[in-house]
Amino acid sequence: MYYVYILQSQSTGKYYVGYTADIRARLAQHNSQSNPSRSTRHRGPWYIVYSERLPGRAAAYARERQIKSYKGGNGFKKLLGLL
Repeated sequence: MYYVYILQSQSTGKYYVGYTADIRARLAQHNSQSNPSRSTRHRGPWYIVYSERLPGRAAAYARERQIKSYKGGNGFKKLLGLL
């Protein structure tokens, strides 16, 4: 099983979309001081605002790309329950 997730930065309000096999470990990694991701480093703390379980890596990657394609638009806002 894989997960697609959306994080929101508590400090900036910005969103980050990603996928992983272990969502708890990945969140801890985003929030750690040794965070390797340039997109989330120094912008935390992060918390999960949305997650979706998918059957495999390919499906999770495809869903991540789909979510990123409408990030900031009405589709993204609907997904987060903002509309």
